Parts: sequence; C-alpha cells; structure tokens
Amino acid sequence: MNILIIGGGGVVGQKLAHALAAKGTLRGDAITRLTLADVKDPTGLDAPFDVETVTCDIADAASVNQLIKADTDVIYLLAAIVSAHAEEDFEAGMNINLFGTYNVLERCRALGTAPVVVFTSSIAVYGGDIPNPLGDHSYPNPQTSYGGQKAIGEILINDYSRKGYVDGRAFRLPTISVRPGKPNRAASGFMSSILREPLNGQEAICPVAPDFLHYYLSPRKCVENLIKGAELQAMDLGTNRVMQMPGRVWSIAQLIEAMTAVAGDAPAQLIRWDAQPEVKRIVSGWKWDIHADRAEALGLSADDSFEDNIRYYLEDDKPAA
Repeated sequence: MNILIIGGGGVVGQKLAHALAAKGTLRGDAITRLTLADVKDPTGLDAPFDVETVTCDIADAASVNQLIKADTDVIYLLAAIVSAHAEEDFEAGMNINLFGTYNVLERCRALGTAPVVVFTSSIAVYGGDIPNPLGDHSYPNPQTSYGGQKAIGEILINDYSRKGYVDGRAFRLPTISVRPGKPNRAASGFMSSILREPLNGQEAICPVAPDFLHYYLSPRKCVENLIKGAELQAMDLGTNRVMQMPGRVWSIAQLIEAMTAVAGDAPAQLIRWDAQPEVKRIVSGWKWDIHADRAEALGLSADDSFEDNIRYYLEDDKPAA
C-alpha cells in the first residue's frame, strides 16, 4: 500500500502521517511507502515502512505529474490556501484550491489507475439563504472564494469518480480546534488561538462575541475520520461521494468554559475581547446548524465534548509547543 499525503507538512497532514505510521495498514493492506508532499519540504517521521518527503506545487501540473506515480494507491489531498488568504488573494486561492485539485485529478486520469482520493472540503461551502438544518444534500451556497473553490472541488471529485478515473470521497471538515502551532491566515484561526495561547501562558484576542456559535472537531478525531474515510468501500458511497464530517456545535463561551474545566481559571484571564469587523464579516456568513447523518452511519464520529478537544491538545501538542 503506497500512500501520498499532499499537504503533508500541515498540522492535519503531519498528524495523519503519524497515525498511519502507528497503524501500519490501510484498507486491509500493509503500508509499504508513505510520501509527504508540500510546497515546502515537510518534516519526516520514523515509521515501520519507507517514508519520503518531497516538495510539490500543486498549482503546477508538471510538479504534480512528477509527484503522483502509477503505483500510488491512496492520495490524501489536504493542501489548500486557507479562507482569509483565499479571500485576500483571489488568484492564489484559485491556483491552489481549484486548479491544484484539477491538476491532481487530471494526473490520476492520465495514469488510468483509479487511486483512492480523499479530498478535504469545508463547511465554508454552506452559506447564504439556504434553510437549516444543513447536511450532505444541502445545496452549496458559499459566501467566500475559499468556499466556492472547495465546492467546485467536490463536484470534480464526484465527476471523476463517476467516470472511474478515481475512487474519490470528499469530506466537509468542521473547524478543527484546538490546532497546535502558530496562527495561520484562516479566518477561523482565533477559534484555536483563544485556547492554545492561554494554555501556553500567552495573551489571545477574541474578535467575536461569547455567544458566537460554530461547528467544531478536534485534530485527533479529524485524523481518525480521514483514515476511516479512506477505508470506505465504493459500494457504500454510492453516486454522491461528498459528505459532511461529524462535528459538534458550541459557543465561544462554551469553549472557554471547557478550557476552564480542564485547565483551571488562569488561562481564560489571558483572553482579550476585541471586535474585528473583517473577521466577523467572513465567519458570520458561515453556517453551524449542520448534521452528518451519512458519515455517522458509515462509522465516522465527533468528539463527545469540547473538554476532550482541550485534553487532546494538552496530551498531543502542548508538551512540544
């Protein structure tokens, strides 16, 4: 089993790689090689199989053609320009999020090997005047360039799967929190930073009100679901290869209450409330009344509580922060 993670240098890509190294198998077969690809050389890892790290710009078809080989069995397509960045730089968002996805799928079509392709979409595909609750069959109506680019990616995954060029599956990810590392340019970045920074003794800014509701999933659960998602059989997916990954709805106040319940009162004192209209404009267009019935029926799951999200960060990431 030869696995390629495009976006292997990112938080989810790195966690997925370590989880696969610990598991040793995927889709019932032993993993023989894992390739981590990113625009900058990703960090490698120790594993009971060969691990290769390479640089690749998915906006460049030639770079993608060199990366994806005929013996690639499973491709995780995680690479993306995140929300606020895609909104600020339309061309970069289109090149990576739309044409990058197209380049990967076209390479698979040219090879004729129909690898499994796991594409990470986003709840940013929801928005505008569509009725609640939302779920797998809701009409995408994104209100950001990032959401639009992800929605197009979903359509491509379905069509290339219908034609037999890939065995695709696309998962609309909730906002992943608590993410380790430094803040990125995602509009949702504060949903991790208002917890991560205080847990590390640093001040953080919250740009929205305490009653702001959103749909969340921990990095640990996200990785578990991505592994389960790759192992789903085509017959169980049917003609719609797109589904919502499970998450849960909490307010900002509930996130902070969960942090306090796990880590005590001190971290919450480091949060400064400072309204930021541009961030609020983007995130206020996002939907949160979301259901993932199909994925749950197929064995994917959400966190039981946000206290779990906090504990996972403390167990998995804070010691190395």
